Amino acid sequence: MRILLGLVLIACGGGSANPVDAGSSRGDASSPDGGDAIDAAGADAGADAGADVGGSDAGGSDAGVDSGVDAAPPPTEIGGDRPARVVVPEGYDPSEATPLVILLHGFTATARLQDIYFRLSDRVDERGFLLVLPDGTPDAVGNQFWNATPACCDFAGTGVDDVAYLTGLIDEMKRFYNVDAQRVYLMGHSNGGFMSYRMACDAPETITAIVSFAGSTFNDPTLCDAARPTSVLQVHGTLDSVIPYVGALTRHPSANATVERFARRAGCSDTERGERLNLDAPVLGSETTVERWTDCDAGLAAELWSIQGGSHAPVLTSSATDDILDWLLAQRR
Repeated sequence: MRILLGLVLIACGGGSANPVDAGSSRGDASSPDGGDAIDAAGADAGADAGADVGGSDAGGSDAGVDSGVDAAPPPTEIGGDRPARVVVPEGYDPSEATPLVILLHGFTATARLQDIYFRLSDRVDERGFLLVLPDGTPDAVGNQFWNATPACCDFAGTGVDDVAYLTGLIDEMKRFYNVDAQRVYLMGHSNGGFMSYRMACDAPETITAIVSFAGSTFNDPTLCDAARPTSVLQVHGTLDSVIPYVGALTRHPSANATVERFARRAGCSDTERGERLNLDAPVLGSETTVERWTDCDAGLAAELWSIQGGSHAPVLTSSATDDILDWLLAQRR
């Protein structure tokens, strides 16, 4: 099982592949020359990918009578003809508002593989959050993608409306579960990180904060005209060869420029260094630097975690996902 999953993850890699720019059409990407594509869900994560995804699915308890959600037993799958798995903490109480996290996979990956990489479903019980695991749309050869920005990753120009799809998932979760509207989060890797930023641009009223791991935003800042700011955390390896940390010409801005845009929207005025973190398992010590924007408007935050020497999908330490969740679940609006 461990060997098989490792091979699957390696097959989803393609570290030399690159995104393409498709002009100014918002979220409408053209076919890449030579078949190039953006890597996804953790090609370097095979060493720790043998375990099955954990977490407890929803039981048959009645959903919150006083919360405005449906009284029928809540579903463990939502999304209609694009089903998404729902993972519910064992101690879920329908009378209490509960934070919601939606995990978005990278290009060519799946929700299950992305969850194996980050192991979010292993943490729903201890952390007490609802988790939704959706899949993108398969392209002509079966690679799943999110239509995020012109650079990534609707290469065939299908125009699928993933903003509407994800907004619909959030609305559906609020109907069936007692979701804390002040704590709705997106976390994505690569193409999923791009899609997280797309949601912060196009549907900021639906989410509180995002984590983009090796993703980026629109290269053209005028394509992100969000009326409401969103808290952001960018986690990025400085040696990422797929979504370069320093940016890629007309494709996407650098990791620093990406966070700085959202920090300005959040009213932040300065930066400071935080305590270094240990996110990349093969690297001894705390290799990740933390840059934190300060003096932001109330309820908003912006940070850049730079994995020094890190790749597009580093082998994560046992504490990496917990460090990310510490930041994410602390954000409230």
